[in-house]
This record gives sequence, structure tokens and C-alpha cells, in this order.
Amino acid sequence: MIKNNLKNQDAAAIADKKFGQNFLKDGRVLQQIIQSMPNDDLMVVEIGPGLGDLTKELVRVKNVTAFEVDKRLCEHLQSEFDEYLQKGSFRLNCGDVLERWGERSLVDEPYHLVANLPYYIATNIILKALNDPNCRSVLVMVQKEVAVKFSAEPGQKEFSALGVLAQTAGRGSICFDVPPEAFVPPPKVTSSVLRIIKERTLDDKGFEGFLKAAFSQPRKKLSKNLASSYSKDTINNLFTIEGLDPNIRPHEAATSIYHHLYNELKKDLIDGREQTKQQPAFTAK
Repeated sequence: MIKNNLKNQDAAAIADKKFGQNFLKDGRVLQQIIQSMPNDDLMVVEIGPGLGDLTKELVRVKNVTAFEVDKRLCEHLQSEFDEYLQKGSFRLNCGDVLERWGERSLVDEPYHLVANLPYYIATNIILKALNDPNCRSVLVMVQKEVAVKFSAEPGQKEFSALGVLAQTAGRGSICFDVPPEAFVPPPKVTSSVLRIIKERTLDDKGFEGFLKAAFSQPRKKLSKNLASSYSKDTINNLFTIEGLDPNIRPHEAATSIYHHLYNELKKDLIDGREQTKQQPAFTAK
């Protein structure tokens, strides 16, 4: 059986670099993740369950819907969690979760996202969740650098468009860091468990495009970045009217300032007073 074949192999030998697989094996970290989850009856969506170590903890306390891209691991999980599959408390979807995500919602009921995310898709998955009206919170293991960007505060050098989006959707924080030796095989970087408690759903792609322009050159002046996509005179006048320091850098401006600037510029566009260059939807690198 494939279940036994995988069990008899070393986890490092099973890991597929193509899918960015690093299996979390530290039991203490698994328990910390469970303890950091919201305490309610909503179902959990797990992306990339891998060998099922976190899944074993999740199914004891929640109904779980999992998405796994690796066919080998799907067969293993189907065997490993057959009892829960039969009871209906565990559902397994095999395939690329990004392809399965609908226009807005990944599943058709409210849920919490809890996952050890592959680094190469972590940012896109988090942004999809923030745009998903059925997602109520995000609790994910990611590369520490990514967690810091989503949880940074205005004034910190790490504050970026990701921080603005996280603060727009709710409250983001780092629960704890996880060293490389907690994984098999160990990654080359430190990981962090990021938690975002959502208070609203992101629903304006225009705002994401505006942030892309605002943070296009993070160490340049915010006004200069915006002037690359909007009329320089309009930006200068707007900064003067709002009493904003013309020398302010993107990471120094509060989330509320970004919303106010965007709304004022959007008014100009709607009223026909300002023509802007089309900005693509925000995609983090």
C-alpha cells in the first residue's frame, strides 16, 4: 500500500522540491498552532497537509477540508484518514488549490484557514484568503520575512503593501517563530506562524493597484511613486490639501492615509478630472 510505502520512507526522501515540501514534525509546534486557533465551531481549511501531522491534530477538534496538490500524498492521506472520511468530518481535495479557488470563495461556508504553507505560494494564498468572504481568519506557517511584511506597522521599514492589505482586512500578528530543525527536511530560513483575524473582506482590486504604484520604489518619496501613475500636479495638490509631508516615504504612511488618498484620487477619476495609467492588480513578489 502507498500508505505503508510512505511511512517506511524517511520524510526527507519523500519531500518534493517542486512543491516546496518541508514537513513539520515538532509536536510542540503542532500543539502551539492548535492553541492559536479561534475557539468556535467553524470548519477549518488546510492547504498542503503533506503527511498529515498537523491534520491529525486538526481533525480531533474541527471538521477539516484539505487541499493537497501531490498525488502521492493524496493517496496516503486517503488511507491515513479513512475513518474521518467515512464519518464526513474530513474532506480531501486533490489538485492545485489556486486552480480550485472560485471567483471569490474556496468553499461554500465560513471557515478558518490553518496551514503550513509552501513558501513559493504563501503570499498568493494569504491574499486569496483576505479576498474570500467566507474566510474568517488566517493562521499559517510561512517564511518569517513574509510574516513580518503582513504584520508590520506603519513606520517600520518592513511596512509594505502587504501590511496595508492585512490592516485593511483585520488584525495581523506573529504568534511565534519556528526554527528550521522543526521540519524535515529543514528549510534554509526561519519560519513564523502568522495570524490574521479578519474584520472585513478585501474587495477592491483598484485599491490593490493603487498600492502597487505607492510602493513601487519603497525607499523613494510616496508622492514621487504616485506621480508615476497619476498627474504630478494632482498628487502635489492633494498632499498640500491633506497636510501631508511631501517627503514622506511609503512605509511611513498609515493605512488610513492610503485609503484617504485612494478615495480622493478615485473621485477625480469618476468625475473625469483626472486620467490615470491603468495599474494591474497587486501581486507580491
